[in-house]
Amino acid sequence: MRIHRLLPIALACLGLALALPASALAESPAPASTAPAPAPAAPGRMKIRLLKVGGTPLFALVGARMYIRARVAPYVAGQTVRVTFYRDGRKVQVQNAPIFPVSGTAGEFRVSYPGSSAGAVEARAVHYATAQQVQFTGRTPVVTFVNTNLGLGSSGSSVSLLQSELAAMHYAVPLNGVFDEATGQALVAYRKVTGLERVPYSGQQVFQLLQAGAGAFHVRYPGDGRHVEADLTSQVLAEIEPGGRVHAIYMMSSGKPSTPTVLGRFRVYRKEPGVNSEGMVDSSYFIRGYAIHGYPEVPVFAASHGCLRVPIPDAPAIYGWVQSNMPVDVYT
Repeated sequence: MRIHRLLPIALACLGLALALPASALAESPAPASTAPAPAPAAPGRMKIRLLKVGGTPLFALVGARMYIRARVAPYVAGQTVRVTFYRDGRKVQVQNAPIFPVSGTAGEFRVSYPGSSAGAVEARAVHYATAQQVQFTGRTPVVTFVNTNLGLGSSGSSVSLLQSELAAMHYAVPLNGVFDEATGQALVAYRKVTGLERVPYSGQQVFQLLQAGAGAFHVRYPGDGRHVEADLTSQVLAEIEPGGRVHAIYMMSSGKPSTPTVLGRFRVYRKEPGVNSEGMVDSSYFIRGYAIHGYPEVPVFAASHGCLRVPIPDAPAIYGWVQSNMPVDVYT
């Protein structure tokens, strides 16, 4: 009888247990998700290379294209780069360039810029962040687009660039942005060394040679320490520092065929400042009556009585640099 009375109570308790929520029956944690985590965005870097430019500082010719070829690492498929061009600090062009795979794990993009007018041009490239690759940037050095047809009276950025290029190759030239007589003489000296017509005018050929790095003075006697070299074939005078480093190059006129300049290795034995009775300015004598000196007339060819003539504006600087007993090498 007691069992029969307890059975309804047990069944009621069982029903109550079944009615309770699962959280009341157990505190076991939910199982962790098995979905893979997204891959982190790849880092990136770029290395930019310029084509169809040259010189020191870099320049290109108006009317020609400047090409940019940039290597990107690592390569991630489907990515693009935005390249913005600035001329004289103002935005002038924007290009979107796809990155395509090249050797190894790297990619590459290519763009070009048409230099329709003179000015200083710079490009800035940006890969904006995506889910696959982080943001990274690159930029080009400044490239000056120049007008090539320059002569006496010209001025502006193209003249400044010409002067900078000549100065980088150690031609004695002012840096004033004006194509004056001194700039013309420096350009004539450059034309002499490169074998061009000896005129104070630039033109496309001059700038193409400057782009290629042509026109350097080749020192004949680098072991002579601080000395002067007179190249009678090119009709230029060069000041040479110890170790064969060129200090400055000047336009010069040596002895004409009837009164030629003597060839050989000499030393400065006397210095005479000012103007003498022969009209010679700031003279440094190296053998008998032959001297390096300034003179009112310095033709582009050999025309002196045997001396090494230089333009009068250059004479004080040369006189100040040349020292007594300094070697003077004269050759053809």
